[in-house]
Amino acid sequence: MINKFDSKHFLKAKMIKFGKLCKVQGGFAFKSTWYKGDGIPLVRISSLVNGIVQFDEKTVFLDPSLLKEYSDFTLKKGDTLIAMSGATTGKMAVYSDNQEALLNQRVGRFKLLSDLPVDPKYISYLVNQIRDRVLKDAYGAAQPNISPKQIEEIEVPYFPLNEQQLIVSEIEKQFSRLDEAVASLRRIQSNLKRYKAAVLKAAVEGKLTEQWRKDHPAIEPADQFLKRILTERRTKWETEELAKMKAKGIKPKDVSWKKKYKEPAVPDTANLPELPEGWVWTNFEQLAEASPNALKAGPFGSALKKEYYVPNGYKVYGQEQVISGDPFYGDYYIDQDRFDTLKSCAVKSGDILISLVGTIGKVLILPEDIEPGIINPRLVKLSMNKSYVIPEFVKAYLQSDAVRHSFSTRSHGGTMDILNLSMLKELPVPLPPITEQKLLIENIESSFSIAEELETTIETNLKRAERLRQTILQQAFSGGLVS
Repeated sequence: MINKFDSKHFLKAKMIKFGKLCKVQGGFAFKSTWYKGDGIPLVRISSLVNGIVQFDEKTVFLDPSLLKEYSDFTLKKGDTLIAMSGATTGKMAVYSDNQEALLNQRVGRFKLLSDLPVDPKYISYLVNQIRDRVLKDAYGAAQPNISPKQIEEIEVPYFPLNEQQLIVSEIEKQFSRLDEAVASLRRIQSNLKRYKAAVLKAAVEGKLTEQWRKDHPAIEPADQFLKRILTERRTKWETEELAKMKAKGIKPKDVSWKKKYKEPAVPDTANLPELPEGWVWTNFEQLAEASPNALKAGPFGSALKKEYYVPNGYKVYGQEQVISGDPFYGDYYIDQDRFDTLKSCAVKSGDILISLVGTIGKVLILPEDIEPGIINPRLVKLSMNKSYVIPEFVKAYLQSDAVRHSFSTRSHGGTMDILNLSMLKELPVPLPPITEQKLLIENIESSFSIAEELETTIETNLKRAERLRQTILQQAFSGGLVS
């Protein structure tokens, strides 16, 4: 059960059920077939961002004619909203836009329906105060969910209107100071993100090691060892082909069989920027190991259904590992027989995994002690010759703003962003000499380490600010904030 307020602390308030002051109204289940590219915005759970309703490129719209028919679900400026179900249950926001909007299902609105005099801002702050207790019950179930009745049954303090207004005034005074501090932390947080992006940009453009190149002019240029990569690839293929022919008892009469070899595609450099001295443009096909499965997307179709999963065996690597950055996360496995049919999608330490769907372009490098397994259809794996290419440099390049922008502009699907293997194959990759790659990674890791320490400190202080916000509300509704 949700705990009541401790009434002994209240001086002039009486305890009443929240439902006597305010009703919780759920939105309407508007059909997706009604969605339009413009018109009246529909407020969904995804629209509730950082305490306010925000519209972006994923916002859907409805025909203005629906405002009359569904007037009960029309939002107005100042409405307080709450996510009623799903992973973000309890997320709250205020609708601060002047234009009308419609309320979707699974989003609740706090609607004043009381005969008692009530300040709307008092209700808004009161809602924030009871949120934690609502969530305690909501997350006690298998699927997080809040019911209107659950909120309306909570006993809350009711002060006379003039005292409500005094409480609201004092809360806003306290929150104003707190908001200034939080805004400063957010600005620093944004600056750190820009700083990290600038470090990656300088790294993949060679600006971080500009002086180093001047001091080390004798370093072997990347185009020379790229030639070795391609030569070694061809030599390995020829060796494997001869072994196959020998196993079949075939003796080649001439070298015509060598014409079957397919050289990896060469990147189109016509419109690419000039690289630093010693660097060369290449691509993942050229950098991949001399193996037909070195650059491989996960299995499609019915090759990997959920019913094939077993309690233990060979691990199935998916986006949950790549997005979380944790290769040991997750517990999906397949048996030996299924693994044998999907060996072309098998992974090993040092492989780079790239996410293809939804959260696209995320990168994970598999460490030494990974479990044997395969990738699922939402990933691509890239196995490279680590004698010439450091996986961490490739990861830095893939995470740079230029590549992320390229991915975002080319990957728009019907309902979510989608990359594919062809897009990755077409991506030009700047390649520095191996010694310079190592130095670049050292510089990136050193810079990121400092930034991440600051980010941790900021996150700690933001959490403290949120706890302080709740303390202010608690004092306000216990009569302790206003004398």
